[in-house]
Amino acid sequence: MGPPEAPPRLCPPGAAPPGAAPPRLCHAGEAQNVFLVYFAVSLLGLLCALLQLGQPCDCSQQLQAERRRDRDRLLAEQRNGGARGEPPAQGGGQALPTIYVVTPTYARPVQKAELVRLSQTLLHVRALHWVVVEDAAAPTALVARLLAGSGVPFTHLHVETPESRRRPGDPPWLHPRGAEQRNRALRWLRHEGAGDRGVVYFADDDNTYSLRLFDEMRSTRGVSVWPVGLVGGLRFERPLVAGGRVVGFHTGWKPERPFPLDMAGFAVALPLLLARPEARFDPRAERGYLESSLLGALVSAQLEPKAGNCTQVLVWHTRTEKPKLRQEEQLQREGRGSDPHIEV
Repeated sequence: MGPPEAPPRLCPPGAAPPGAAPPRLCHAGEAQNVFLVYFAVSLLGLLCALLQLGQPCDCSQQLQAERRRDRDRLLAEQRNGGARGEPPAQGGGQALPTIYVVTPTYARPVQKAELVRLSQTLLHVRALHWVVVEDAAAPTALVARLLAGSGVPFTHLHVETPESRRRPGDPPWLHPRGAEQRNRALRWLRHEGAGDRGVVYFADDDNTYSLRLFDEMRSTRGVSVWPVGLVGGLRFERPLVAGGRVVGFHTGWKPERPFPLDMAGFAVALPLLLARPEARFDPRAERGYLESSLLGALVSAQLEPKAGNCTQVLVWHTRTEKPKLRQEEQLQREGRGSDPHIEV
């Protein structure tokens, strides 16, 4: 005689509605099968969920929308000369004065690398407008694309250095470089694009700049000055300060200059430039006197020492090493040079 059969019991489904047939009875084996099916389905769902973890989502549509918004913003800035304007004042106070950074540039193998590096510094400075002036007969596509994608408010200008001041065979230091380009920027500031308040700084594309430097110069009322590192054959050049006043200059090269300063070592208040329309750079200035040719027409009061009374170096006169391209020249002679359509 076999083991007694398990007593029947109600199956799992809920109560039947009124008038329905009474629930049927089922055996324990059937209930066990239902439980196993339910467990297997739950386990499969859990495995599918775990497999999805860590998988990259398809965000292509979102990325495309963000790129379109960035492109539209850059195009709008370019139509307006790159102007983004001053940020709104906090707490009802005055907005920050705009810093107009003037950068002359010219075509050479490291031009794009220099401008990219500088742009990524300027990108972190509030209330800044970048005035880039090419030494060219017309704006180049390389610089135009770089500025449009930089995220920095900009104005793109150009003026070519006269042939008489760049004769073949002349060493690059014989004639001041960038005088015409800086003067073109001064004309734009006075007649075309700038407001009536702000600060003007002449920033070459091959220097290195601390972000703190821009905070220092923003309060300039006339002409402010500070040290420059790795210049003039010295670790640094700087104005000498006593009692909060500039009383001399630490320099080793042509100390008799009226203003023995590097171009990176001073800033000028925009109202002062507007009030002195004759102030400009002299393209025929003797070597080392280009800065003095401008400052001589501007400085009638005390220079304003910045950077801890000119004891802190916040800008360096670095220069990118000229690339050695002998192999490239050899391959070009053989007709196997690098693809000229790839921008460097």
